[in-house]
Amino acid sequence: MSRINGFVGRRDFLRHCVAKVPLMYTAMKFAGVGGFAIGGSLLWQKQQAVALQAAVADASPANPNPVNGDKALKLLLDGNQRFLHQKRKYPDQSLEHLRLVAKGQYPFASILGCADSRVPAEIIFDQGLGDLFVVRVAGNVASDMVIGSLEYATAVLGSQLIVVLGHRKCGAVAEALQEQPVPGRIGFVVEGIKPAVQRVKLRTGDIQDNAVIANIQYQAEKLQESSMILAKLIRKGQLKIVGACYDIETGKVSILT
Repeated sequence: MSRINGFVGRRDFLRHCVAKVPLMYTAMKFAGVGGFAIGGSLLWQKQQAVALQAAVADASPANPNPVNGDKALKLLLDGNQRFLHQKRKYPDQSLEHLRLVAKGQYPFASILGCADSRVPAEIIFDQGLGDLFVVRVAGNVASDMVIGSLEYATAVLGSQLIVVLGHRKCGAVAEALQEQPVPGRIGFVVEGIKPAVQRVKLRTGDIQDNAVIANIQYQAEKLQESSMILAKLIRKGQLKIVGACYDIETGKVSILT
């Protein structure tokens, strides 16, 4: 595969993955997996998806100097402390750095955060251009597209940390607790949170706070359980996934254990 500025080009990466699919199919056919009848095309599509995901899992991250998960987490928490105490450094925000990262990105951490306007990751962690690969969606729900984005951040860009960042007083979690019909496609978000909410229905304490924490934990688990790529990187010691909760009233990020 060709490399651009030291990393694999996106088209070459995908071409490399797709090229492996027919080879894997041939191997499966000789092993006795082939020969479908009615419904075979659907099974073939499913096998293609599995084979493609396996191929991507073997990709080598392009980042020549990846930051390991523990160090990346420390960098984030140090930045949050600067933000918390109003001692921000505003790193990597110069015009010179902007031009540098225009040539290629090597984010040291990835964030799955809520789309809430009060939780901008680069600001609360005091980071700059190219430092974080941020995916934001209401309720920090790990949908298929979100998982795909994080697979790219880790398998291709070399990020070795994913932080699932929820926050107190999350409106999406509050909607999931109501168990009432919601308009439009907001329901897709709510449905993605409901399994987490079910875990805390019988617990004591503040049900809203409990549900927020449960949702963070649930989405972090889903990332690992729904992605062969992320699971493999974790097994190889090349990825760490942690949950964290942001307090919108104080600005503090707390890591969940």
